[in-house]
Amino acid sequence: MARQNFGGFGGGNMQQMMRQAQKLQQQLQETQAKLEEAEYEASSGGGMVQVKVNGKHELVSITIDPQVVDPDDIDMLQDLILAAVNEAVRKGAEAQETAMSRVAPGMGGLF
Repeated sequence: MARQNFGGFGGGNMQQMMRQAQKLQQQLQETQAKLEEAEYEASSGGGMVQVKVNGKHELVSITIDPQVVDPDDIDMLQDLILAAVNEAVRKGAEAQETAMSRVAPGMGGLF
């Protein structure tokens, strides 16, 4: 029986490519699950405001030093919280980009 040629891909090569693709997909899913469980911390105001976000970019906790709470300067407190949250989210996104690029080099920007 003649062996079919699939556009230059032999049957064995195609099967190997499919196995590799499945393995990569599994690795990507496992990495994504770990990243979603991870927590990223950041602070602002010299540690006066501390926040944690998870890998889903959800705010998990905020800790505010009572010394920074000034009823006459709520704007400063809001700015400190905003800065800390944005930094924690940035750290999480950076960690995700790095981890995914290890699993699938050259594809990190797709995640």
